[in-house]
Amino acid sequence: MSNKADVSHELENHPDWLRNYIDSPEKQRQLYRRTLIIVVMSQIFGGAGLAAGVTVGALLAQDMLGSDSFTGVPAALFTLGSAGAALLVGRLSQRFGRRSGLATGFLTGGIGAIGVVLSALTNNIILLFASLLIYGAGTATNLQARYAGTDLANSKQRATAISIAMVATTLGAVAGPNLVDVMGGFAIAIGVPALAGPFILAAAAYILAGLILLTFLRPDPLVVAKAIADVQSTDGSNFSYERPSKKRGIVVGATIMVLTQIVMVSIMTMTPVHMGHHGHGLKEIGLVIGFHIGAMYLPSLLTGMLVDKIGRTVMAVASGATLLAAGILAAVAPAESMLVLILALSLLGLGWNFGLISGTALIVDATNLSTRAKTQGSVDVLVALAGASGGALSGMVVAQSSYTTLSLAGGILSLLLIPVVVWSRRNKNAQSYESM
Repeated sequence: MSNKADVSHELENHPDWLRNYIDSPEKQRQLYRRTLIIVVMSQIFGGAGLAAGVTVGALLAQDMLGSDSFTGVPAALFTLGSAGAALLVGRLSQRFGRRSGLATGFLTGGIGAIGVVLSALTNNIILLFASLLIYGAGTATNLQARYAGTDLANSKQRATAISIAMVATTLGAVAGPNLVDVMGGFAIAIGVPALAGPFILAAAAYILAGLILLTFLRPDPLVVAKAIADVQSTDGSNFSYERPSKKRGIVVGATIMVLTQIVMVSIMTMTPVHMGHHGHGLKEIGLVIGFHIGAMYLPSLLTGMLVDKIGRTVMAVASGATLLAAGILAAVAPAESMLVLILALSLLGLGWNFGLISGTALIVDATNLSTRAKTQGSVDVLVALAGASGGALSGMVVAQSSYTTLSLAGGILSLLLIPVVVWSRRNKNAQSYESM
């Protein structure tokens, strides 16, 4: 009797609309599907927003500073900004739900993009750097959005839910770099420097993404999932959205994402500069980066299914092998060969994709709802800081040595994923954190 009374008490603590979801598995499934649709809509615009900084951020800094030594700084700044934003978005989401956290992050990123355009107009390098920090909020939010679809997913759906959000990012992320030339022409037509053109697109895209989430992400999936977990923990249900946290899974998932981020950002950041030095224009650079970003996101649906079917750690090893191949190919690619550069950067994006989805799935597996969003935000801080370090150091390495050295070093670094996976498999009999 007391157990039933406890359940009744828990239900009374929730409003009527929320009790409807708690009582109905069918409504939960409908909300899961609806959440994925809303996330997909926002990610299409979010992908277009993040592409601007990736494609022309280094070139804009090179143009304003007149030096190659600091061309890695823009990537470092917006990645550093994304670190702070990841922490903020994670904590806002934990306290108020995904809708509040994600909408705030995208809208902030849009404000940062507007600041970048103003800095180019006024040739103000301090405003550029400050704006790039704020612009990084969009990058962080774009990554954090991949978690929203997992809140109501079971263990066999998590990687697939992550991958659906990332596939949606592809549409905007691939279009963005290929619109560099068009947006550059548009910018010149309205009296703005050409390299600031993609940031005009970024501002509009991020703001639209934020408004979509703010308007349509109702009911909030995290709020509903937490309410369901509260009731299930009271009635002793065999299946529960709430699970004990597993530190090993968090450590391994975070390490996989950190390593792949360092390798990807460092090589990606300096590829446009490397191409510029060898006579390639914005159109060619946009094409290469477009293929790269496409490889980062487009294979996600297949990757998610593989991660769910054959395991998280197997795909982490595949990430290391793919990144190694990318580094070697980028190092030996003739600078005039667009085909080889496209292949190298596509492998770089694919290796990152394998690592991000497998690592993210491990984090979701290892966290419970009472701390999930906060933990996810903290992990993404580490990922962002890793990217910032890779971006900042990449320009210095190329300035002091060469793009070849940078690419080889990145490929070799990716091999560290193998001992991480070996360590993760030790003592597995204690309590498995990997959902096969």
